[in-house]
Amino acid sequence: MSEALILARRNLEHVRQIPEKLIDVTLQPLMFVLLFAYVFGGVIAVPDGNYKEYLIGGILVQTLAFGLMGPGVAIATDLGEGMIDRLRSLPIRRASYLIGHLIAEMAAITVAIVVLCGAGLLVGWRIHSSVPEAIGAFALLELFAFTMLWLGTLIGTVARTPDVVTGIAFMTVFPLTFVSNAFVPTESLPDGLRQVAEWNPVSCVVAAVRDLFGNPTAIPDAAAWPLEHPIVASLGWCALILAVAVPMTIRAFNRRTTD
Repeated sequence: MSEALILARRNLEHVRQIPEKLIDVTLQPLMFVLLFAYVFGGVIAVPDGNYKEYLIGGILVQTLAFGLMGPGVAIATDLGEGMIDRLRSLPIRRASYLIGHLIAEMAAITVAIVVLCGAGLLVGWRIHSSVPEAIGAFALLELFAFTMLWLGTLIGTVARTPDVVTGIAFMTVFPLTFVSNAFVPTESLPDGLRQVAEWNPVSCVVAAVRDLFGNPTAIPDAAAWPLEHPIVASLGWCALILAVAVPMTIRAFNRRTTD
């Protein structure tokens, strides 16, 4: 762990030297909150609530989903520039790099959650549930962020260049977040897309977070099982993704860093 913390500090030092690295977890989410709250907030109706409170859960999960791009680009850059080869010449354990990498990325994504919640409070979002339920919502957000970081690390480990990581992440996350309940209720979607959205893991996590925060969920009647039981479905999706991504990442990383 001491080696991992040193490597995590190395990643965080990059942020201190180049503060622009935090744009994707600070200014960009803030821009999405203001854009959707004031541009679309007046035209999208949400049953049993207002759109601004409906929106924040979707923005939070969307930001965490796109968070897989950061670790993917970082690890692809280190692999391409020989940084990991340099670390291999030092007397440290191979796993220290991955652990330190994840610690630094989790710190950055936690900053994003704080910024988004602050922006939500400014536009009128409030938590209407109990303290344990609110804590559960934040814990679920951290678990989903951890899951996305492993997925991003896997992409960065198998991709040849950072540009490839960006392309894969965008093509994966963009349809998942927009064909979901993140910004509009699923009942407004046409048949076909609605069924995809209801079984979408992003929709499950968004619905679970809204439910735990006491915000409007706009879940339609006769919705699919994941939206009827969003918390259980979210935990299941995270467990499934981690069960696949973690061993594949370790295997790919060992293959890329073995002579």
